[in-house]
Amino acid sequence: MATPPQASPGYSKTITPQMDSPSPNPDRSPIVPAPSTISPAAPRFPPPNLRKDQIPSPSIKNPTMLSPANGVKTGSPIPHLSTPPGPPVFTSPVRPAAVPFRTSPATPQPVAFSSGSSLPTSSPPHFSNGSVELQQQLPSAIEESLPDGESPCVLFSAQKVLKQKKQANVPSLGFGVLVSPGRETSPGPQVIQRDPHRCHNCGAYSNLYCNILIGSGQWQCVICRNLNGSEGEYITSSKEDLCNFPELSSPLVDFIQTGNKRPSFVPVTDSRTSAPIVLVIDECLDEPHLQHLQSSLHAFVESVLPTTRIGIILYGRTVSVYDFSEESIASADVIPGGTSPTQENLKALIYGTGIYLSPMHASKEVAHQIFSSLRPYKLNVPEASRDRCLGTAVEVALAIIQGPSADMSRGVVKRPGGNSRIIVCSGGPNTYGPGSVPHSYTHPNYPHKEKTALKWMEGLGREAHQHNTVVDILCAGTCPVRVPVLQPLAKASGGVLVLHDDFGEAFGVNLQRASARAAGSHGLLEIRCSDDILVTHVVGPGEEAHIDTHETFKNDISLCIQLLSVEETQCFSISMENKHDIKSDYVYFQFAIQYSNVYQADIARVITIRLPTVDSVSAYLQSVQDEVAAVLIAKRTLLRANNYSDAIDMRTTIDERVKDIALKFGSQVPKSKLYRFPKEISLLPELLFHLRRGPLLGSIVGHEDERSVLRNLFLNASFDLSLRMVAPRCLMHREGGTFEELPAYDLAMQSDTAVVLDHGTDVFIWLGAELAADEGRSAAALAACRTLAEELTELRFPAPRILAFKEGSSQARYFVSRLIPAHKDPPYEQEARFPQLRTRTTEQRTKLKSSFIHFDDPSFCEWIRSLKVVPPEPS
Repeated sequence: MATPPQASPGYSKTITPQMDSPSPNPDRSPIVPAPSTISPAAPRFPPPNLRKDQIPSPSIKNPTMLSPANGVKTGSPIPHLSTPPGPPVFTSPVRPAAVPFRTSPATPQPVAFSSGSSLPTSSPPHFSNGSVELQQQLPSAIEESLPDGESPCVLFSAQKVLKQKKQANVPSLGFGVLVSPGRETSPGPQVIQRDPHRCHNCGAYSNLYCNILIGSGQWQCVICRNLNGSEGEYITSSKEDLCNFPELSSPLVDFIQTGNKRPSFVPVTDSRTSAPIVLVIDECLDEPHLQHLQSSLHAFVESVLPTTRIGIILYGRTVSVYDFSEESIASADVIPGGTSPTQENLKALIYGTGIYLSPMHASKEVAHQIFSSLRPYKLNVPEASRDRCLGTAVEVALAIIQGPSADMSRGVVKRPGGNSRIIVCSGGPNTYGPGSVPHSYTHPNYPHKEKTALKWMEGLGREAHQHNTVVDILCAGTCPVRVPVLQPLAKASGGVLVLHDDFGEAFGVNLQRASARAAGSHGLLEIRCSDDILVTHVVGPGEEAHIDTHETFKNDISLCIQLLSVEETQCFSISMENKHDIKSDYVYFQFAIQYSNVYQADIARVITIRLPTVDSVSAYLQSVQDEVAAVLIAKRTLLRANNYSDAIDMRTTIDERVKDIALKFGSQVPKSKLYRFPKEISLLPELLFHLRRGPLLGSIVGHEDERSVLRNLFLNASFDLSLRMVAPRCLMHREGGTFEELPAYDLAMQSDTAVVLDHGTDVFIWLGAELAADEGRSAAALAACRTLAEELTELRFPAPRILAFKEGSSQARYFVSRLIPAHKDPPYEQEARFPQLRTRTTEQRTKLKSSFIHFDDPSFCEWIRSLKVVPPEPS
């Protein structure tokens, strides 16, 4: 694949945040409209709506489309606590980013496929079947325009595959793919409302790369080469007519079945069948925390769609289930929290006269009254020692979701579509009832109690998953919540656990975004590859599923993964190897995602990718996508970093990996023991340097609970969020409200400027001392920076905390510790890697140099030289 011209040194990308202005006309914008996405929860029957997206990445080595922001997109606008404006727009003309850093987030994907496009393929060898020849289904006149290996839901670490097994299976670089089953695409996938044609031998789906006998309609599977019938459907007068079949003209299609095999099922879309949301709220909070929580809960009520059913449960030593049938007062039924609720208690609750799930349009005022009635904890007991029966409360919430008699109508059961959601708002550990741990770590039997609690919580999470319910746990405050105990509950159900400093704005935004995330259920991911390729590792929010399909498909050797939920924010990291030397010109990959959406439609999304094979190592390296490769490496590495001690070991692993890549793919410097890192992947070592010193593996995060939460988020996160968590993005404010993108080096800490640093789960706004002294300029700069921060993270889940501080303040250490200390490098290297320095006067550069405090952290150049590797030239 050809490499486009790289960014020129001395130039930087400039973006202008929109100050509450509508998004520009896509036809006039210098930015190509990004792939819009269809939520898994949205109906796929109408034509998909398009939406514009965010910033492209020059780091991608092929023509790219823009990617969605990291996070969730809902079907309709949901007001947030402070609704951010639309996405930022580049000033025209777009200038290339300063080297060596390349802009993100963006996915290495090419031109999206339109609904009506005819997509060609390169001509494969013809296969003979008697006297009739298999035909490629696309006209040869347009064969050259079809890009291989490209789909917005599937990102390969390289766009070519090495033929030689020994060269291809170098573990330090590796080969793999990131698959986002629920990712939205634009234009939306072609929708087919009929059963797919599948290979009788291996189960693969017919696709645009199949060879077809147009006379008989038979098609040849690209995975196992078996010849299959199409019941005459693919019989055409010419191969051009085959383009009328969506699955034969697009690499991404959705097969939809609206019928349902459940007995007595009636597909309806009223509020009684919408997936409910149950809030499970900690009532053991002190006054300051409770006030913030109440503000967030009131804002949540205003943000929820009118048809959404909600339930409200409080827990402390008891469980209080609020009744929406009382219109003027906050009324609740109370259940003991010391043990799991009995069947008698649950029956009395579910089949009683109370209404515990109610559409928001009918219960908004009651919900506001309930939240206003909450009172702070009165007893003189430390936060960590207060009795909290979180486990019992979640059990009751599950029972409420599965009930009540109000959802029985004429003997017909109307089941909710998609995944129901329980959102736990916690301010402390679970210390009472099932799944609890002792108040103190010094308890003589604490290890055993914790082990028992972990097992119980995981079992509860699995039960929630079986009932299509996701449990998200949003924690806040200064009291340790015992993350190892709560994490299995969220993880096993398909939910997330997020830590917050308090119950304020970031918590409130995450509460709203958690409730708005559309989730499909009954998800299954099938992976099929050419016989030359072996899947070695899978990392992501799922479990291997052992499904016997041999009665249907004789030789189905696909890898099946049961998905805990199907959401846009999720991603699977799949590592692969060559089984043997490859002799063919192409290898094929097919990913099939089966799930049910909120309207109970059964969807099978099929993505088929073809990658060319090459003998040339240089051609292979040219096709490597540095950022995708870095994320794949990071996920494999973090999987082994279970604790802080492991994280330290993994830093050494990163060092060895960089040395081995230089040894296997680089060249030795003449008359020296040093190796040159391959210039084709010059960005990769800097990304890995950010990984080894950042919050995922480094010493930035103080508490092990925080690192554990970040690790679990990262392992399941989308490509966009994963990339930002690995390597921060640095944007410097300029006069006129524009921003210049710079490498994330400490040389950006110039006293007369403001800088935004986006590190995925945290966004920092740094104001230089000289700028802060000018009250007018600093206020304008701060407002612009905050607007940009909100734009960059508008759809991200979890929503990051946004911190603003001045140069020299104690909080500035969060910012400084995430930047590469390039001030230690000689001036010529600083200018090469941070060209913006050339615009500074000698006096300004002297002042900048004197502002740095000496510490032992190496710069990127010092680190890579310590590995006996020459730093790669900025690309």
